[in-house]
Amino acid sequence: MSNQTQNIIHTLLICGGGGSEHDISVRSADFIQQQLATSPDIVITRVMMDARGHLHCASGKNCVLGSNGKLHYDDNNTQTIDYVIPAIHGYPGETGDLQSWLELINLPYYGSGPEANKNCFNKVTTKLWLHALGINNTPYHFLYNDTPEEIAKAQQALSLWGELFIKASHQGSSVGCYKVCNEQELKHALKAAFALSPYVLAEKYLRARELEVAVYTYDEMLCITSPGEICASKESFYSYEEKYSANSRTKTFVRAQGLTGAQLHKIKTASQRAFIGLKLKDLARIDFFLTQDGNIYLNEINTFPGMTSISLFPQMLKNANHDFCYYLSSLIRNACATTASTPNEQLRQKTSIR
Repeated sequence: MSNQTQNIIHTLLICGGGGSEHDISVRSADFIQQQLATSPDIVITRVMMDARGHLHCASGKNCVLGSNGKLHYDDNNTQTIDYVIPAIHGYPGETGDLQSWLELINLPYYGSGPEANKNCFNKVTTKLWLHALGINNTPYHFLYNDTPEEIAKAQQALSLWGELFIKASHQGSSVGCYKVCNEQELKHALKAAFALSPYVLAEKYLRARELEVAVYTYDEMLCITSPGEICASKESFYSYEEKYSANSRTKTFVRAQGLTGAQLHKIKTASQRAFIGLKLKDLARIDFFLTQDGNIYLNEINTFPGMTSISLFPQMLKNANHDFCYYLSSLIRNACATTASTPNEQLRQKTSIR
């Protein structure tokens, strides 16, 4: 490719999506664009995706990413694309749909592949995979529809566990997640969750510390940071509003304190096993619960974590003395070099742990 000869990598940054996390996606894209601004060989073309999947460039013109790997504009101009950053939280970025198209047209991209994204975005599938990999995860009941027989499972769980989280299986950033303590709250939560997803989890509420690790490839090494911690107020949980609202009462700590060596080892081992076992690539944020009696449960895996000014993923990477611009620009260069030399071979990732 001529642009490769000139050492310029034309990178398409896609944000938005039109879903519940549209605005957070835009903020994450802002951060990524700012970080890559110091890499002169990486030229960013930023586009916004709307709710129908249509792309719009900064000037407002419509554009389409064609099967030839070019961005086609309404005025018949085209832009060669070498690499894609799908900075979309939720559908279609974290669900694998966008990645499937990129695989078909043989464009390298940032993040995990279609199957890994789909498995991690579906909370039910994630739990099945974690169980298969031997990784402890939060006790739950799976509801596949809102019939009386299935609703009875949630009622029995509430009776047994006292407090529940009702979670729509196909949502991110705590969207469709409801804490319930009684039958009336359960009724409303199930109705809301089934309106968002065909599958719902009734999950045991755990009084626990909420810990997160950043997992990412840096200089071809798989790095797992020390856990950060989320401390929600006693009156709330780490909901979507608590994550991103300016009025959030939640406190975040880049490095959790008071963890034993054994606890750190368990979290690191589970993170490694999940990342490798679920075939993740480039990055993930993996969340854990540490209960008062010392049990550790993997809560969820985010294949494209938030990258806003208050997000823990970039903060934990920085706390590990790693530079975000170097990290991402190296991934871009390596992926493009691999695609240019062996276009049908996926980039293989070393699994050494730092």
